[in-house]
Amino acid sequence: MLKLYLNKLKSVVRKMIFVDRNDAGKKLCENLEKFKKEDVIVLAVPRGGLEVAYDPIKSFNFEWDLIIPRKIGAPHNKEIAIGAVSADGSYFLDDHYVNMLGVSQAYIELEISEQIKEIHRRMREYRGSDTFPKVEGKTVIIIDDGIATGFTILAALKAVKKQGASKTVLAVPVGPKDMIEKFKKFVDEIICLHIPDEFYAVGAYYMNFEQVTDEEVFRMMNELRR
Repeated sequence: MLKLYLNKLKSVVRKMIFVDRNDAGKKLCENLEKFKKEDVIVLAVPRGGLEVAYDPIKSFNFEWDLIIPRKIGAPHNKEIAIGAVSADGSYFLDDHYVNMLGVSQAYIELEISEQIKEIHRRMREYRGSDTFPKVEGKTVIIIDDGIATGFTILAALKAVKKQGASKTVLAVPVGPKDMIEKFKKFVDEIICLHIPDEFYAVGAYYMNFEQVTDEEVFRMMNELRR
């Protein structure tokens, strides 16, 4: 049933579909070339964001790293995000959801602590270190494969600003109109290739949106390090 639903969504947005994340990354290159003379670091959000970031990093020899924000789940359903947190403890909460669900401060603090532990575990797994990427004084371009609620990206942006980034740029293939407008006050520049009036789900704008595996992440990282 879910597969049938997604197929129907894809047919609605046929003219706006990316072939895959690699195709989306190639198309983003046209908009990122102007930054090649700046002191740039690209922060890719794994796993899908790294595949999108791969071509821009290779094309312009950008310095790069990973940033791994995590959503803060609601007490009775962790799949419902009430906010997100980044590696350095910077977090974003949606007050509307917090108040509507009656989420306690004690729960929020515990969930933030647990998610930071998981972020550090993943950072060590992917990068070999849980230190925050060196962003001070740099133009930081955060790349993901799309925006839905935007909570994790907001937490990531909050973190890079706290760590001293001189300029923040968000680059994504697709995102909902209301979120893109909201993000304009959080970043110096936002690049979004497709901003549909009626947004469905990030995967609906890709012909192929299969999950990126850890093995593929390690392969891309090794290739980028060469």
